[in-house]
Amino acid sequence: MDSFVDGSGYLAACTAGLPTLGTLAAQRADLDAWSRAETSPATYGDLVEEGRALFAGIVGVDAGRVATGSQTSAMVAVVAAALPDGAEVVVPEGDFSSIVFPFLVQAHRGVTVRSVPLDRLADAVRPGTALVAWSAVQSATGVVTDPQPVLDAARTVGALTLCDLTQAAGVLPVSAAPFDVTVTHAYKWLCAPRGVAFATVSDAALERIRPSQAGWYAGEDVWSSCYGPTMRLATDARRFDVSPAWQAWPGAVAALRHLASVDAASAWRHATGLTDRLADALGAPRSGQAIATFPDPDGSALRALADRGVTASGRAGRVRLAFHLWNDAEDVTRVVDALGALPGFRPVG
Repeated sequence: MDSFVDGSGYLAACTAGLPTLGTLAAQRADLDAWSRAETSPATYGDLVEEGRALFAGIVGVDAGRVATGSQTSAMVAVVAAALPDGAEVVVPEGDFSSIVFPFLVQAHRGVTVRSVPLDRLADAVRPGTALVAWSAVQSATGVVTDPQPVLDAARTVGALTLCDLTQAAGVLPVSAAPFDVTVTHAYKWLCAPRGVAFATVSDAALERIRPSQAGWYAGEDVWSSCYGPTMRLATDARRFDVSPAWQAWPGAVAALRHLASVDAASAWRHATGLTDRLADALGAPRSGQAIATFPDPDGSALRALADRGVTASGRAGRVRLAFHLWNDAEDVTRVVDALGALPGFRPVG
């Protein structure tokens, strides 16, 4: 907790993480360097490579499998554009739009998107399915999906798999290795400034996906790739890189250094321990998740929490509370006091 700014009452890591003190220092130092005309693309490039390696360690893959970018939807769009005409994509109902919309907009090519209940995702994969896309942790509900049945079903029919780790990496122990593609924006549980995202790419995906966003940063040697017409793309996942949003990277690397030093299993136990404690206090079933949600169709619970100094979020008719490294039992008490005093509040339904 001491590595972060004061996060008392902040229960919204699933919306945006809080900065570490190291991140703030790095961002301020970068601004000072910019004011003295001391920043350079090469220096930022070194940070990108360090960030790539740190993220690779967090999700358990080689750095050569990691591509860098700034938005997950843009990364998913590259995958969507590479699908053949008439391809079928299977996604869970109500999943985050950044992994759904890029496929829907390919309808003009005959690409179809079939939305199915989350608990039926593996069963919905069938011969002819080209790709299955889903979030490891559902944004609206915090539900954690067991990936193995989906992976097994996809392998049986030769479908690619795409998993969004944005609501997982940084709090849930997770490996990107089993998936063909993963996408992760680092501004949530990884606590980086917005503008730094990562993708991981398997060997199979590297062969089947065209890097349709290729620019100078996708070159084998970025500094000799600044001008056409000759193009020599990187042979590994860096061919999917886009040029970095420079000013976000000093703080992002500082955040990744810290999160890489945290045992993910301990972080998960800490977060789920607090949500279980909250469930017990409110008389709700334990979820074993880092995100707790309760019915809030009119937003009254969210307003009551705000009145008590608790920052939460509302999604899909429910109030959403996320517990991360800076939270403790006092935050549980704040929530219980706010919701317990709310007439008509029901923690289930």
